Amino acid sequence: MTRAINASKGTVLAERLREARTPWSRLLGLLGHAHLPQGEGLLIVPCSSVHTFFMRFPIDVAFLDREGRVVKVFVSVPPFRVLLGGPRARMALELPPGALIRASTEPGDQLLFENQDPQ
Repeated sequence: MTRAINASKGTVLAERLREARTPWSRLLGLLGHAHLPQGEGLLIVPCSSVHTFFMRFPIDVAFLDREGRVVKVFVSVPPFRVLLGGPRARMALELPPGALIRASTEPGDQLLFENQDPQ
């Protein structure tokens, strides 16, 4: 399992992070999920925009550049929205609503993704 850490602030964004790197997994994203539990998230790579069409719950989204630096954040985005990360966005981190605020995450912050060995 992978953890998402805001290295700039010393906070944890997600303890259990799934990755969507194939065309099919990126297309599906969080569709079909009833909710996104606290402590979980989805990293979509590559990704410069996301939509929340047909989702049943709000999400936080942080767009990151190729080095993992936050370029744009969206908090508590309701269903049926389109989000653009901008020209530098290469990844999108989708989190439960409020996760970005709790971790004090803002543009310019450096995120790290740390693999956790199963115990």
